[in-house]
Amino acid sequence: MLDFTRGEKAMFADRNDAGQKLARELARQLSGFDHKMALVVALPSGGVPVAEQVAEALDLPLDILLVRKVGAPGYPEVAIGAISDGETMQVTINREICDQLGLDEEEVRDLAREVLPELERRKRLYFAVRPTLAVKGRPVIVVDDGAATGATLRIALRVLRERGAMRLIVALPVAPVDVLEKLHALAEDVICLEIPSSFRAVGAHYRDFRQVDDQEVVRILEQANGACDHRLH
Repeated sequence: MLDFTRGEKAMFADRNDAGQKLARELARQLSGFDHKMALVVALPSGGVPVAEQVAEALDLPLDILLVRKVGAPGYPEVAIGAISDGETMQVTINREICDQLGLDEEEVRDLAREVLPELERRKRLYFAVRPTLAVKGRPVIVVDDGAATGATLRIALRVLRERGAMRLIVALPVAPVDVLEKLHALAEDVICLEIPSSFRAVGAHYRDFRQVDDQEVVRILEQANGACDHRLH
């Protein structure tokens, strides 16, 4: 299922507002199947506050997947790929942009290795308060605050599929249509609230797009961990 809710110019007050609106749309879209075994997985750091609202509204556990964008040399906001941590480094390459910049695969992998220590730092910090949850055999709702190129989400979907996710549902507040079509090739469902005809950057569609720091991520994960413990008793 590929569901795009087209509205007027996309605008969210902040990530909490986007998450609440996304939760309402997900509740409507998911009414046709039993999603009680589902897991909400956020992409840190910007996706975590959005996913918090979704998990609370749907009464589902919240987890994170550590995936990080690999920025172009001199243009860190331009994603030439994405990397995930794990037993082996997994890299997704945005070949269209790399071709435009004249970067080959080995150059992208070298840049990805520079990003790996930050992923390891986040892993030590975040998983100290929130052990990762099993996804095997479960529907997984993958949430971020938006997608500009989809590189990070593509590797996230690949990792989750390899870990045994039964069904992948991408949930986004905002993204361009071409990215959503690529994501649908990797997921059963893609739900996006706003698809601007002229997409510039994710942050352009939020009034408040301040950076989400480690402290906020840890706070949300600690609360999610307590809610999950309560749900199990």
